[in-house]
Amino acid sequence: MTTSFYSNGKLLITGEYLVLDGALSLAVPTVYGQSLAVNPIPSRQLTWKSLDEKGKVWFQETYDLQANGTPFLSPLPTTRSLENDTDSSLKNNETVANTLQSILLEAKKLNPSFLEDENGYEITTSLNFPREWGLGTSSTLINNIAQWAKVDAFTLLWNSFSGSGYDIACAQHNSPITYQLKNSKPIAITVPFDPSFKNELYFVHLNKKQNSRDGIAAYKSKEIDLFTVIPKINSISKRIQTCTKRTQFEKLIHKHEAIISEILDIPPIQEQLFPDFKGAIKSLGAWGGDFILAAGNKNTAQYFRDKGYTTVIPYPKMVR
Repeated sequence: MTTSFYSNGKLLITGEYLVLDGALSLAVPTVYGQSLAVNPIPSRQLTWKSLDEKGKVWFQETYDLQANGTPFLSPLPTTRSLENDTDSSLKNNETVANTLQSILLEAKKLNPSFLEDENGYEITTSLNFPREWGLGTSSTLINNIAQWAKVDAFTLLWNSFSGSGYDIACAQHNSPITYQLKNSKPIAITVPFDPSFKNELYFVHLNKKQNSRDGIAAYKSKEIDLFTVIPKINSISKRIQTCTKRTQFEKLIHKHEAIISEILDIPPIQEQLFPDFKGAIKSLGAWGGDFILAAGNKNTAQYFRDKGYTTVIPYPKMVR
């Protein structure tokens, strides 16, 4: 019998970077996410297949669960059948295979009975958004594996990677949340964030993927007066939740961008790319890629398309 799990994607509206140091952030789960289907099979193997939003295989691997003294969860030699195989794609497949193996082994450390059945497993993961969108390919996977393995998803994340964990919280919630680390413990609280001007908000993809780990490393290298900065971000995160006018929302966005800009010593994205935009633009998550949030009007979508940014998603079609 097939067992299925599903996790939501994520977007961080406020608190980027500083959420790592305990700032209050506002985050939203997306209508996009990833599913994981588990089907038992007779052989003591774990076959893994990952599908993109078009149903095309972008990764596959077979692991040995137990055979003749070989290491547990060791990848088996396989004949690749991915389309357009090249040296780089095979190397990428190996990197993904090793990362997945480490996640599964961490899950087993947390729950030793995980994968101890006499049978094996056929696993299929399915995304409903392009991987380059940066909505949480890894976090949705980790949360799905955690559900399957019956372990704590935040612990699995922190044992496997790093990060604040807000993406895991979004994976588990179906409405906007505030998220904060208090004494290294994740605190996620659902909030009634449903701006009356949401039809004037748009998520725009910048046509490139940003590596969050690189962004975090750059942030960590800065000297920051957290005692001064964090209360400012906390205030903005609280005030944005109760905005009733777009103009007020835009002022808070600009204020937030100015704070992060000063910390990173990077001009806000609106200054860099869209100085003629009539409205307000905010980076989401790691600066420099993935999605931005634009507060504008009925002409906003066309403005970005005219500049070559074709992925423009209205707020109601992105946020749960």
